[in-house]
Amino acid sequence: MGINMNDSQNTISDSFQSLLTKEELLAKVIEFFPYPIQVYAPDGTSVLVNRALLSEYHALSLDLVVGKYNVLKDPDVMATGQFHELKRAFQGESVFLSDIKVPLEEIVHRYGLQGVDVEAVYQDITLFPILNEVKQVLYVVAFLINRRVYRGKSEIEKAKEYIETHWLDKFDADQTAKAASLSKAHFTKLFKQHTGVTPNEYYINYKISKLKEQLLDPNLSVTQAFSACNMNYNGHSANLFRKKVGVCPSVYRKSLE
Repeated sequence: MGINMNDSQNTISDSFQSLLTKEELLAKVIEFFPYPIQVYAPDGTSVLVNRALLSEYHALSLDLVVGKYNVLKDPDVMATGQFHELKRAFQGESVFLSDIKVPLEEIVHRYGLQGVDVEAVYQDITLFPILNEVKQVLYVVAFLINRRVYRGKSEIEKAKEYIETHWLDKFDADQTAKAASLSKAHFTKLFKQHTGVTPNEYYINYKISKLKEQLLDPNLSVTQAFSACNMNYNGHSANLFRKKVGVCPSVYRKSLE
């Protein structure tokens, strides 16, 4: 059975909303929730961050964020191109933002963080309002899940980031090597040493993983799922899927029902 992402996000929102009448319990749920959460006042000022978020950034001090950080005035947030979507949450709507790159360098600089060993992070962000009985926004909750995290040798992580960001495009060995700041020959050898596969194989594997996600959606035909991944559904692509997954696309889909 395919999982509808909107339904999943709405379930999270409804669960938090149901705790509003028990404010002490709501605060405890947020505090001990295993994923990073930040809560904002209607004007965008941070009023609560949980332990998971502080831990994510190596024990970031609470005093540096709560009452001081304002998401609606953050130039890095504005630069993402998602500012209009963000504001919808402060107007009373639930919003889901997919695969958003975290401005790590700016965060590290802003808070003077030490020991952050991550090259890049991309997050899925759910923003939903907590409303009072007359549907006024009391708080906006940001629920953060790391979708892609890059650690380790910087050249390889930069290449992985490039491949996973441009997976809808045709694989370009030259551009991928350029992203890693290496010559094509040296890059290909180094990449396989660190990952066990060539850059092109890594690209194909990642593309197939995205195709498997699309096949989870019961509203899409198999052909439409392939199209969503910028692939034609034909004998070659079906054989490639079977080679990587072990079954053909239609059988894979039926196995999930």
